[in-house]
Amino acid sequence: MFERVAIIGFGLIGSSFGRAIRTHGLARLLVACDSDPAARADIAELGLADAVTADPAEAVAGADLVVICTPVGSYAAIAAAIAPHLAAGAIVSDVGSVKQSVIRDLAPNLPPGVHLVPGHPIAGTEKSGPRNGFGSLFEGRWAVLTPPSGTDRAAVERVASLWRAVGSQVVEMDALHHDKVLAITSHLPHLIAYTIVGTAVDLEETLQSEVIKFSAGGFRDFTRIAASDPIFWRDVFLNNREAVLEMLQRLTEDLAALQRAIRWGEGDFLEERFARARAIRRSVVEANQA
Repeated sequence: MFERVAIIGFGLIGSSFGRAIRTHGLARLLVACDSDPAARADIAELGLADAVTADPAEAVAGADLVVICTPVGSYAAIAAAIAPHLAAGAIVSDVGSVKQSVIRDLAPNLPPGVHLVPGHPIAGTEKSGPRNGFGSLFEGRWAVLTPPSGTDRAAVERVASLWRAVGSQVVEMDALHHDKVLAITSHLPHLIAYTIVGTAVDLEETLQSEVIKFSAGGFRDFTRIAASDPIFWRDVFLNNREAVLEMLQRLTEDLAALQRAIRWGEGDFLEERFARARAIRRSVVEANQA
């Protein structure tokens, strides 16, 4: 499907995408770019790419597809570094969890004739690094594309076809709408997880040790989410602050309602809320997203 694919940032998502591309024979040449020497050593040792470099400009030279897989806060600098070296007609895409900031930081820096097709695979784990990637990560998952208005349709379809080829279901979405949806389905849950684990850390030492020792399923799941890459999530919250703050305000209001119901013994209210939540979980399972 592509002659030369350059993946900038070869962590969990980047290395998984690279593995899937090679498994399905979707690129003649795959170039991995990562600023971390340990990551580059792992890529070379595991044979995950045809070439490995620390220089984004070197990676994108001659590439017909460039996929940025770094924290979104780094995009503007990466765009400035690669812009003079992009081939005419090349496609630049990404996997970032925020899309308005991606368009803001990439679009003005790309030369004419280069097509921007932002993307976001709804997949991942709390682990990071090229050793933790796996090629089946995207199978049966959604890949959201948010091309700006006027984007070349052939370029969009090429990126969509690539995601379908690695097993994803593809949907196009407005960037603003994407950021609001992900604020509630992904960003807010991570914020809650970091907060709950932080609360446990701040407990007095004797209680803290027992919280860890007797972690039940709920707290254990929160610690899994909170184990995610802190730099990645720092950039998500800073670059999707409006949508996250809106959803956080809604959560605060709902928590206040639950607090009031518990205080005044309003069992019917609690049961109704819990039943609604259980129905949503069943819907997630039925949609094969569990």
